[in-house]
Amino acid sequence: MQATLLSILGLALLGTLHAQDSIPVQADFQQDKLTGRWYSIGLASNSNWFKEKRHLMKMCTTIISTTAEGNLEVTSTYPKGDQCVTRNSLYTKTEQPGRFSYTNPRWGSKHNMHVVETNYEEYALVATQISKGTGSSTMVLLYSRTKELSPRRLEMFTQFSREQGLTDDEILILPQTDKCMADAA
Repeated sequence: MQATLLSILGLALLGTLHAQDSIPVQADFQQDKLTGRWYSIGLASNSNWFKEKRHLMKMCTTIISTTAEGNLEVTSTYPKGDQCVTRNSLYTKTEQPGRFSYTNPRWGSKHNMHVVETNYEEYALVATQISKGTGSSTMVLLYSRTKELSPRRLEMFTQFSREQGLTDDEILILPQTDKCMADAA
C-alpha cells in the first residue's frame, strides 16, 4: 500500500515538473525592459477562483519593477465592486532568466511564473503554474503597454492558452474599463 502511494505521489510530482519544463521562456530575456506599466488584456485559468469570478473581471493595470536583488515587484490595481484594490507580489528570480517563483502568504500556494514571450514595447505573455495542497492550476496572462492589442496578439494568447490545456470557457479577453486606471502609480 505504501509503495503504491509513493509511486502515485512520485508520478504526480514528475507530472508537475514536466508541466513546468514544458512552458517556454523568452529567449535572451532582458528583465529591465519588462519593467513599467502594463495593462492586463487577457486572462486564462483552470482554477476554481477564476470560474467563480470570471463574470466580474475587468482589465487592470500592473506595474513591474526590479528590486536591488533582481527580483520582480508586481503591483496590480483592479476594480472590485465600487473600490480599487491594489495587490503587491514579490516574484523571486530563479537560475533561469525569465522564470520567477512566488508563494502566496495568504493561501500558501506556490507560483512558478514564466515570461513566455515579449517584445517589451507592445505585449508580454506570461504563464504560471500554481500548486497548493488541494491541487494545481495553470494561469496565462496577456499584458499590453496600451489598452488595446491587435487581433493577431489576442489570437496568439488564445492559442497558447489552448496549448496549455485550457478550454475556451477558461480563456477571457478582459473587458476594458477606465475604473482604477488612473489610481495605479
